[in-house]
Amino acid sequence: MKKFKALMQRDTWVKPYLRRYRSLLFFSLFFGVLTAICAAALMFTSGYVIDKSATHPYNILLIYAAVVLTRAFGIGRPVFKYLERLRSHNWVLRVTSDLRRRLYHVLEKDAAFFEEHHRTGDILGILADDLGHLQNLYLRTIFPTIVGYILAFIIIVIMGILNWFYGLILLLLFAIEIILVPLISVNIEGARRYRQKSINNQLYVDLTDNILGAADWVISGRHQDFINRPKPALEKLRASQLKSKHFGWSRDFGLQVVFLIIAIVLIIFTNLHLTANQAQANFVSAFVLAIFPLSDAFIPISAGFDELPIYSDSVARLNDLKVPTRPLPEQVASQPEKFQQLTLKDLTFEYDADSPLLINHFNQTLKKGEKMAVLGPSGTGKTTLLQLILGDLTPQHGNVLVDNIDISALQNDRSKLFSVLNQKPFLFDTTIMNNVRMGNEQASDDAVKAVLDKVNLKDKIEALPDQYNTIVQEAGNRFSGGERQRIALARILLQDTPIVLLDEPTVGLDPITEQELLETFFTLLNDKTIIWITHHLQGVELVDQLVFLSEGQIEMQGNPHKLYEENEHFKQLYEMDRGY
Repeated sequence: MKKFKALMQRDTWVKPYLRRYRSLLFFSLFFGVLTAICAAALMFTSGYVIDKSATHPYNILLIYAAVVLTRAFGIGRPVFKYLERLRSHNWVLRVTSDLRRRLYHVLEKDAAFFEEHHRTGDILGILADDLGHLQNLYLRTIFPTIVGYILAFIIIVIMGILNWFYGLILLLLFAIEIILVPLISVNIEGARRYRQKSINNQLYVDLTDNILGAADWVISGRHQDFINRPKPALEKLRASQLKSKHFGWSRDFGLQVVFLIIAIVLIIFTNLHLTANQAQANFVSAFVLAIFPLSDAFIPISAGFDELPIYSDSVARLNDLKVPTRPLPEQVASQPEKFQQLTLKDLTFEYDADSPLLINHFNQTLKKGEKMAVLGPSGTGKTTLLQLILGDLTPQHGNVLVDNIDISALQNDRSKLFSVLNQKPFLFDTTIMNNVRMGNEQASDDAVKAVLDKVNLKDKIEALPDQYNTIVQEAGNRFSGGERQRIALARILLQDTPIVLLDEPTVGLDPITEQELLETFFTLLNDKTIIWITHHLQGVELVDQLVFLSEGQIEMQGNPHKLYEENEHFKQLYEMDRGY
């Protein structure tokens, strides 16, 4: 409990929404209390009607008011319960919606370094479990606990007014029911639930590894190892969950016993103090029956406390997600239609003081419509160069200038200046039309069809049963690698930015498909400024400038045609790459 309190004091993920939606929170608790009061009042008036009727009143009007109240409380209980559910779930759904939006915002800010900072399985754990746990924190713990405490306070005050001695006895019994047992429960069961969550999180990581590496498992022939890998963790999780169930059953039985003692105390009190005359005796069963429906408000409190360590871990994991903060200068509105020049001025970059320079005094100027290919072995900083150009990374020295404006001042309009096509463009499990329209949400259907025609997919798509409404399936598996790249290229054409960055978009394709695709790229993007990261020389005759990087520095550069004629080393590399 102390750990949870300390965590909530520095929390930035939960508390803000308590204030933002406080009116919904208030009405959720208010209707929850009214639901319990109506349930107790229904049994109270029912008990009174039974007792009063047993005395054979000479006129039905003597119990008419109690009958009407019984009917009113009977209607009020489900109505208030519905309103409480409506308000509480509305509140929780609003909060979790905001939390998911904030989580996506955090991940989007960190997208360039996602794999460096996060494991995919951990993020799946946060999305699948942690946000759900925060939802349950309110629905299973906070709401029931507050409602239960309010009801216990009301009951103890009423009993204290009637008889202070029995009021103290109820205070002791309720303290056991809603304070002592929950605290014991969270200390015994909480650690076990925390271990279950840790196992579950590891299962997400293992499952992600298994799925992403499924092909390697199959190729290596280790089918049984693939099946057996999660079994020990699953068996451990199952055994722990079974212990939790047994503990829960035993604890709830004990709580029912305590509640039975509360009922016995009320029976003794009513028999000693409400039997002086017939009028008082009519309230005996009313008092006793009224307490029973309140068990539904008190007993779940302990079950909610069991999961506090899980909730605290979820809150801690969310609070540990930090957006890499980087101060940006005052932002300038871009004018992509007037773009003239991209300048990479004396760029120098290293990840930390212990790492070698990845980019070392790199200089290049590209005018509107010029194309540059950047080659070099792995680890020479080719992809890092693209991140510097986009502004995802900040150089230790030098600048990236778009028409003499530093890229750091153009981050708000970056999507209007740059479009990117990487090795594996992601296609979402929706229609072809929706996937392409991501490049420009305002584009008409005719505009989408036009760009798909330009990338030579019109005949292929129109031959499909659903044509442009064909679902591309998960990650675009409905189409081949080359077709996925063409759909991604259609997005870029629709986005219509002046600068296009190509990060090895043809890797893994056969040479014929690769050449066809490269020719399509450079033909359709003829008026764009292109920076193309590639690992070999196929298609370099399509660019204006060729740059070889080695240890962060430019080893060789120039027009590929001139290099072929004038540089013997380049000529050998080119002919070797082409298989001459």
